[in-house]
Amino acid sequence: MPYPLFNLEGRLALITGSSQGIGLALAKGLAAHGAAVVINGRDRAKVDAAVAELREDGYTVHGSDFDVTDLRVVKAGVDKIEAEIGAIDILVNNAGMQFRAPLEDFPEDKWQLLLQTNISSVFYAGQSVAKHMIKRGRGKIINIASVQSELARPSIAPYTATKGAVRNLTRGMCTDWAKYGLQVNAIAPGYFKTPLNQALVDNPDFSSWLEKRTPSGRWGNVEELIGAAVFLASNASSFVNGQIIHVDGGITASL
Repeated sequence: MPYPLFNLEGRLALITGSSQGIGLALAKGLAAHGAAVVINGRDRAKVDAAVAELREDGYTVHGSDFDVTDLRVVKAGVDKIEAEIGAIDILVNNAGMQFRAPLEDFPEDKWQLLLQTNISSVFYAGQSVAKHMIKRGRGKIINIASVQSELARPSIAPYTATKGAVRNLTRGMCTDWAKYGLQVNAIAPGYFKTPLNQALVDNPDFSSWLEKRTPSGRWGNVEELIGAAVFLASNASSFVNGQIIHVDGGITASL
């Protein structure tokens, strides 16, 4: 039995983009603390595989394959979960993507795709779920920001722009929805070993630079994000609102 402040039993969590990487790790972490979870993604086969993996561990888990970059699809998907599975108590806006290119040559179609995937999806899912939460007078929304919400690096300026927008949308959601009993916060991961970062993980020059640049001296492991997510999803954070919690090994604290 988890410590009562962090006990998520009886709660339902929807995690977008959770068939792999950070989203899947957070789904496992919330489930381990008692929550029922809904795995979301566009690829039904990947969603089914993630659901099967969590069910093998004895967790209560459901699958919902809808595209978070389409507002009408998101609304329908959220309404279906509410009607057929249960009230969404926790939303983790995790879906995201990366594309690297020099800014002067950055393709316009990739710019639009980054905007839709990294920031529009947060607005679409946040608004769709919040409408239900507001009626109930409670709810937890956790947006996944980034150290790139604060810092830039060559070849990822559009990604940096989208994650800066997630940071301030989190604050805006808090400002509008806290009065209805919602807590809206963000986790800003540093550099973690994920499929999104695999090319960097495999680059010895980049990994060496990162290890020297990060006070903790290493890449993060996705399981190290679970504690912050459980805190923000639980009663332990009942008066925490509009905050961005960096889980980054100290990279934003040191030159």
